[in-house]
Amino acid sequence: MDVTLYHWLGFGALVTVLLTLDMTVFHRKSHEPTLRESALWTVFWCGLALAFNGWIWRNWGSDRALEFLNGYIVEWMLSVDNVFVFAVIFKYFRVPLKYQYRVLFWGIMGAIVMRLTFILAGAALLHYAEWIMVVFGAFLIYTGIHLAFKDDDEIDPDHNWLMRLGRRMFKVAHSPHHDHFFVREQGVLCVTPLFLVLLVVESTDVMFAVDSVPAIFGVTDYPFIVFTSNIFAIMGLRALYFLLAGVIDMFRYLNYGLSAVLIFVGVKMIAEYAIKYPQVQSWFGLNWPEGEKLIPPAVSLVIIMGLLTVSILASVVIPPKHFAEEVITHDDAPPPELIVQDDPTDNG
Repeated sequence: MDVTLYHWLGFGALVTVLLTLDMTVFHRKSHEPTLRESALWTVFWCGLALAFNGWIWRNWGSDRALEFLNGYIVEWMLSVDNVFVFAVIFKYFRVPLKYQYRVLFWGIMGAIVMRLTFILAGAALLHYAEWIMVVFGAFLIYTGIHLAFKDDDEIDPDHNWLMRLGRRMFKVAHSPHHDHFFVREQGVLCVTPLFLVLLVVESTDVMFAVDSVPAIFGVTDYPFIVFTSNIFAIMGLRALYFLLAGVIDMFRYLNYGLSAVLIFVGVKMIAEYAIKYPQVQSWFGLNWPEGEKLIPPAVSLVIIMGLLTVSILASVVIPPKHFAEEVITHDDAPPPELIVQDDPTDNG
């Protein structure tokens, strides 16, 4: 796959233009996104990713295009798990719906920088030490097992390390100041509660990058495909959040499907590394052609889609055990100075 500097710069320019238009034209004013608006934006971002996938097919062939599609689907479905975490964070800090998009936008900006850093570091490690594939694979298997038994109570925004650091380093404004991150009170520059919420979102982006980057390296080892599929998935995350946040409980078994996908990708990474050694091939009576994938991209796509489809269908078909709504009690609520309040005079 012959990727030049111009491909990287061109994609960077495309992302810059899209995000600039998004924030300065389409979402210039804070408002509450409707379900129809969120659905249309979700279709737009998915359609854009598929169009880019077609461009990859045209330039580098079907195998690279299938690898991009595999990576995009894995990252997109992992984003659904992110939606739940964001919903918990916004509910805890009582962030009004019309201010949540601005937080997610800047969270995405930070996520793009972090993903690029993680991907370049991962590609460099794999280039100089290919055995890192085994480490990545083992980590994905561990992450998959942990995801299957994850307790929702593990998400505690009040004990977030980055928010605690922010409260120590910056003076927090006494008034909410609505959708602003920085204000001056009595001549002193202060951060607003909404900025602290952004810090919590950014810290979760770090954790998501640690999980997702090794996962996509298990699908493809081309950094350009790894990065572009990652970015398309997270750029559509905001619209996906507003589309699914209200019905996220319907996907209560999705974590098991994601768990199975991560374990599958982890095992695949370890197996594809091991199969390169003649001694391993002799153990299993194989004579594997050099450079050939153990599991072709098309087969990986079918397996990944099958695992995710089963978990989604199970969520729809199997009735929930209870319908109790999660309620944040007085003891669980944040301190009053961290609550992001609405502005009754702000009509967006």
